[in-house]
Amino acid sequence: MKIGLNLAKVQFNKNIVAVSSLIKNDLRTENELTFLIGKSITKDGSYFSLSLDSVQDASSHFLNDFLIDRLAVHGITSDFTYQLISRDSTFYLHSPKRFEKEDSILIFPLELEGYLPKLIGERLSLELQFKDMNTFFLYQLNGLTIPSLIFMLAIILVVVWVLKSFYWQRKVITTTNEFINNLTHELKTPVFSIGLATKLLEHEDVASQKPVIKHIRAQVDRLKNHIDKVLDLAKLEERKRVFALTALDFYPNLKQICEEFEAITNLEDAQFEYDLKGEHYILKAEASHLENAINNVLDNAKKYSDNSEISLKATVCNKKLLIRITDNGTGIAQKEQRLIFQKYYRVFDGDLHKVKGYGLGLSYVKKVIKNHKGTISLESELGKGTTVIIELPLVSHG
Repeated sequence: MKIGLNLAKVQFNKNIVAVSSLIKNDLRTENELTFLIGKSITKDGSYFSLSLDSVQDASSHFLNDFLIDRLAVHGITSDFTYQLISRDSTFYLHSPKRFEKEDSILIFPLELEGYLPKLIGERLSLELQFKDMNTFFLYQLNGLTIPSLIFMLAIILVVVWVLKSFYWQRKVITTTNEFINNLTHELKTPVFSIGLATKLLEHEDVASQKPVIKHIRAQVDRLKNHIDKVLDLAKLEERKRVFALTALDFYPNLKQICEEFEAITNLEDAQFEYDLKGEHYILKAEASHLENAINNVLDNAKKYSDNSEISLKATVCNKKLLIRITDNGTGIAQKEQRLIFQKYYRVFDGDLHKVKGYGLGLSYVKKVIKNHKGTISLESELGKGTTVIIELPLVSHG
């Protein structure tokens, strides 16, 4: 609308210039109108049988009608007044109506030439006065005004709707995180109790019970890690700093992860093999989070595979640690591959989940890898398994 108003003002000024030239040309020579105006401004009523006041009044109305016609020819229909004035501010003639003094008035003076100035022997100007030009300019926009107002209203409504949706969604996320935090904190107590009971059993165990107790302790530790992981995920979403990245050799950590996972798979009749190329993986990392992330991917590979065959291969390529974890599981459909890293999203198998869970694990993994300035992706095909690829930047020994 602002642009439209500016264009309307420019067009108005252009029309005023054009109509000024036309008016000056019509009043340049002696004709019926200029003759009547001349008698009025020289106060010569001898030619008419009317009084001088009547002659002046007639001149005022005839000149007003003449100006209305010339302005209308160039599309100017705004209210106006005029006055015929000399150089020394002597008023000779004015329009039948006058604007109030407090009105905002726009003045366009036209210096007349020819017959009338010569008749009185001095310079003569015709001042055109306009008021309330903004209303006129808006009227000139015609069909643009209402669509512009509707468009502005639509923008306001959309902004309000977006803000309302944002705050509603934020409230839902905050409530959900509070629920998860409270739940996980409550879970810590029974996990601690189970761990304590397992330690007591270790002191009185017999040889046949050792593998079972060891397995229980491993699962209790894993459950504790999962609880910590959920709490840390909430902190990440609240943008609280939970990472303290330090340079370390991640090779021993990764080897220990593989050895512990191999022991678990042996107890569960699954097959696992690993191949770690090189001897040092110098990363800037927070070891516990990175270990949890890799453990989570391995755990998923085992859970979603029947007669699991899982492999982990680590190589160094282009100053990056490349970890590929492959399974022979059910695979993931193409349309769902881009969704599995979203919080609470889980791949459905019919109407039921064969594997219980909350869809938090891979969301946590992605956030951890991202905070280590790495990337995670996957390659999968239904019925042929899945490969998860993790890339982490290496740092120099110095």
